[in-house]
Amino acid sequence: MAIARYPSLVIDCPDAPALARFYGTLLDWPVSTGSDEQDTWMEIRADYGQVICFQQVDDYRPPVWPTQEHPQQMHLDVIVDDLDEAEAATLELGATKHEQQPGETFWVFLDPAGHPFCLCVS
Repeated sequence: MAIARYPSLVIDCPDAPALARFYGTLLDWPVSTGSDEQDTWMEIRADYGQVICFQQVDDYRPPVWPTQEHPQQMHLDVIVDDLDEAEAATLELGATKHEQQPGETFWVFLDPAGHPFCLCVS
């Protein structure tokens, strides 16, 4: 028997509402406002219960990938049907494609806060 269920991923960022909107649009999950008046905590939730949270932090520094000069605070892989189509839509949302692309079945992007994430076809 599980002790807990529905684990969530919490992502540190400089602007919780903006990053929640980015990933909410990318995944087509609704955005929920935070529990505080400053909206320093935001969530997106799938209809099946999976949740990703965004926590605004002062003096946020984005990770530097692929070096470990300032390590990743998280990394998401998301499955897509077509890399070219997904790339265009993801760039339109505000992501940037990383100059280093180590694979052929996935492409590395940076979200608006600088976190690396991958679009994957497998």
